[in-house]
Order: sequence, then structure tokens, then C-alpha cells
Amino acid sequence: MKVFLSYSHADAQLAARVTEALQQRGLQVWTPDRNLLPGDNWAAELGRALEESNAMVVLLTPRSPDPDMKRNIGYALGAKNYSNRLIPVVVGDPAQVRADLVPWIVRRMRRIELDENERIEPQVQPIVDAIRYA
Repeated sequence: MKVFLSYSHADAQLAARVTEALQQRGLQVWTPDRNLLPGDNWAAELGRALEESNAMVVLLTPRSPDPDMKRNIGYALGAKNYSNRLIPVVVGDPAQVRADLVPWIVRRMRRIELDENERIEPQVQPIVDAIRYA
């Protein structure tokens, strides 16, 4: 299962922790920080990753989302390969997430909550279950 991890660049360290935990659970995770190299055609590689992935995990924090995340979410909402596998993950206080940049349908989806101050690895099992059993 290939997972596209969407997050704000401001959350790169958190994304790295989540990526590591998901990979330990057997998922293949695509992130721009790990998979894009200097000189890559960013738009082409991002498009290829979106097309090849089977699930999207969206990290929503008080520092996010940014406009790129909103575009990623929009793509996932319309793509069959993400059917029932768009997983919103709220990290921190949900009231602090910028609702104006989160599509209304995502705000109404069942979400998973993580505490970034705790160990991430034991908290990712609900994400893994949501992806594998969708």
C-alpha cells in the first residue's frame, strides 16, 4: 500500500516521525522531503506520486494546512484510488487548525487525533487500520 503524506512544510519534522512510524507498520510512504531530489521536476514527480498512491494521510496542525495541501486534498477527493482512504489526522488542538483552508467535506470526515508531544509510533495504528480496512 502506497501512502501519500500531505503536510505543511512547517510540519516537516512531525511528518518525518509519522512517516517512520507508518513505514515500521509496513506501509510505503511518499513525502516530498524524502522523495524529491534537487533538480527533479517537482510538479511531475508530485503528480506521479498522487496517481500511484492508494491512500492519503493529511496532517492538520495549527501550522497548516497550506494551499498546496488544499490542492492535494482536492485531488484525493476526486480520485478513485483514494476512495475511503483520505485520512485526516489532527495533531494538536483541532480548534487551532485553519478551517478556511480545509475543504468542508474533510472537516466533516471522521478524523484521527495525534499528540505530537507523545511517542508517535504507538499512535499510528488507527491510521494503519483506516488505510488497510477501508
